[in-house]
Amino acid sequence: MWLKSFVVAFVLQGMLAGLVHAAGPFGTIHIGNWNGGAFTNDSTGAFTHCAASAPYANGMTLLVGQDSNNAWLLGFANPAFRFKKGENLTIDVTFDGQAEVRLFATAFSGVMVSAVLPTNVARAFQKASLMVAVARGTPFQFSLTSTAPLIAAVSNCVTRVKADGLDKVGDFTKIAAKPQTAPDKQAAPPAGSKPAKARSGTGFVVSASGHIVTNNHVINGCVGDIKGNLTGEAAITLRVVSSDANNDLALLQAPATTTFKDFARIRDRSIRSGDSVIAIGFPYHGMLTSDFTVTTGIVSSLSGMRNDTRFLQISAPVQPGNSGGPLFDATGQIVGVVTGKVDALRIAVATGNIPENINFAIKTGVLRDFLDNSVVPYQTAEPKGELKTTDIAANARPYTMLISCNGTEQADAKR
Repeated sequence: MWLKSFVVAFVLQGMLAGLVHAAGPFGTIHIGNWNGGAFTNDSTGAFTHCAASAPYANGMTLLVGQDSNNAWLLGFANPAFRFKKGENLTIDVTFDGQAEVRLFATAFSGVMVSAVLPTNVARAFQKASLMVAVARGTPFQFSLTSTAPLIAAVSNCVTRVKADGLDKVGDFTKIAAKPQTAPDKQAAPPAGSKPAKARSGTGFVVSASGHIVTNNHVINGCVGDIKGNLTGEAAITLRVVSSDANNDLALLQAPATTTFKDFARIRDRSIRSGDSVIAIGFPYHGMLTSDFTVTTGIVSSLSGMRNDTRFLQISAPVQPGNSGGPLFDATGQIVGVVTGKVDALRIAVATGNIPENINFAIKTGVLRDFLDNSVVPYQTAEPKGELKTTDIAANARPYTMLISCNGTEQADAKR
């Protein structure tokens, strides 16, 4: 027990330059064998990081943390270590037998080393069931359990402490869903707003438990129930599980009594510029067809406006109502979430030219991070043989959903 508390309080804070002592934990993180919480600089009282640790039978203690700047941290401790404080070394890690990744670690005491995890490595750690770490020719094996909810809890800890301070800390493993107000208790529309009007977008099912992905701007400002419709089926009421306004993603969930015949699989490999894509959604619902529409194009660029690497630029035509819909590769795997199109009028005023086929989708890396932090058990798949567009559309029908609600014109103006 001394090692666990000592490491959490000292090693992880040592990864943050300039800190000499750490106080904590404040609040709790308890998932399986992982225990931790929030920590502060003992000298200043300022929040520094959230972290948790787990002991292993091989004498090692593994530590995972995220600092106040959202950097992920991985630490190793063992009473048998004999390092010089400040010593640098490399640690080669392998997850589930995949490609080896080299981490650059620093010893902050004779028995503890730590490294900053690049985002892609943190994601691999989160999804893996086995990690092998090799330092100075000595391999250490770690069976990884509960890492997805652990990462979500640590991230939740950082978010909550930064937003609410340490006075309101609690159990960080309980990730609060945004409450849905009952229809008869809805707050009155904002002063000066006009009566609610119908609006819609698209979503798609990503888990057997009925989790549905859409854009945050599709559901932001909804008044009353949010409804979901598969083509030809009755509407169901959806609840909001989580949302991310910065990355324009939202997670909804169908009632437990709802059964879906299938759900989407997310492509586990990066897509390339020039690859074919298919967008499916419900544009201008009520004005055009009541069924979904299918458009095709290519990946025009691997970044969005001003080189924003969270997005793909695509040539597949999209319209209002496509927002939140699935973007497929030629094998029928999800490669993005349609989020919008360039403002043609604004570009025309600025340049004198009307842009064509400049549309955007959120990349799967951002989507997977969002789902991981929401603790959703989605599935990935390797791209295999190409399918006909008609087959991709037919396969998508059981899980591509019209999302609709009533929203004020004031809320629509902000979208």
